Amino acid sequence: MASTEEEKTGLQEEAITINGSPLSVHKMQTFEHIGSLAAVAQTYGPRSVKSRILMSIYVVLIKAKINVLLPFGPLAVILHYTTGKHGWVFFFSLIGIIPMAERLGYVTEQLASYTGPTVGGLLNATFGNATEMIISIYALKIGMIRVVQQSLLGSILSNMLLVLGCAFFAGGLSHPHKDQVFNKASAVVNSGLLLMAVMGLLFPAVLHFTHSEVHYGKSEVTLSRFSSCIMLFAYASYLFFQLKSHRSLYNPIDSDVGGLGAEEEEQEEEAPEITQWEAVGWLFVLTIWISILSGYLVDAIQGASESVNMPIAFISVILLPIVGNAAEHASAIMFAMKDKLDITLGVAIGSSTQISMFVIPFCVVIGWMMGKQMDLNFQLFETATLFITVLVVAFMLQEGTANYFKGLMLILCYLIVAASFFVHVDPTTDDN
Repeated sequence: MASTEEEKTGLQEEAITINGSPLSVHKMQTFEHIGSLAAVAQTYGPRSVKSRILMSIYVVLIKAKINVLLPFGPLAVILHYTTGKHGWVFFFSLIGIIPMAERLGYVTEQLASYTGPTVGGLLNATFGNATEMIISIYALKIGMIRVVQQSLLGSILSNMLLVLGCAFFAGGLSHPHKDQVFNKASAVVNSGLLLMAVMGLLFPAVLHFTHSEVHYGKSEVTLSRFSSCIMLFAYASYLFFQLKSHRSLYNPIDSDVGGLGAEEEEQEEEAPEITQWEAVGWLFVLTIWISILSGYLVDAIQGASESVNMPIAFISVILLPIVGNAAEHASAIMFAMKDKLDITLGVAIGSSTQISMFVIPFCVVIGWMMGKQMDLNFQLFETATLFITVLVVAFMLQEGTANYFKGLMLILCYLIVAASFFVHVDPTTDDN
């Protein structure tokens, strides 16, 4: 018993003795505190900040395979000032924007992991369409109203037919022995909003082509501006409906299945790779770079159309939206292959809804402020294409199930649309 007490005493003396000098308890606590502060200082020191910045650059600009396309952006700028060949400038800008759009979607998802699912969903939809908005506002500024109309229309068609079709097709092949299921109620609400958008675009076109305007050339613009304000109000009401009053309607149908294991797995998948403020900084940097490239892209459209003998309508409706929807395309397919079709529909149909009910009327209002005659008269050919597309997609979604054959049909429909715009000549002012 005595030997045990002596051992304890010896251990205590060793614990409070450093280099033969005894330390009081207070000094020991002070020493431990200083040690912890040193660790904190080391964590937030200059070396740590520098390594954190380098790691962030690696994750955003180097790690992803698609970043091999990044040099095409600077090359487009160099070609613009050295050669003046619009065809090369256009296609290099087009390729250079693809990784930027994908990285913008990635950074938005990283930021969404900090803000929660409600704000995160809105962020994903908004910044997923940031590329289209930037291109549209720049084109509107220099008076290329038809490019604005056709690129936004093409973005809706691309999301509803190509993106959704590829997602259904890939998801069906990944799960060949069953029909994938999604929340039918939310899909019906989005289909209704898309039909409302078709109504907003249809009446100015019909008013113009039936020559039934009270004031020719002015009534359709006035009607478009009024309808745009109504559509913006409808979209704001939809956000309140989705995020506040009827949030349960937008819950995934299998959200209660799977238990803790599924929740832990989902948390592991969504673990962010960059910090919140790094994500905000990258959003700022990527948006500026996309804005710069968009300027060169829009300036080169006319010259590219003439040099490669390709209709401007095809470039605006097919090529530009495929680039702008790069992030949505990749994420929609990925979620469909993971059997998360509710997220896939939120990406594809939700993005189409936001463009038709927010981005298009927003551009009309911005054009109103700029003094530009931007209206909702998208011409009969484009409006009819949108109307038929919305009907086809609405029929595909009404059962609440998806398989590879539905996806294949949507892709084939998109090929028909693409071929139609390849042989379509935009009517001149005299033809109108």
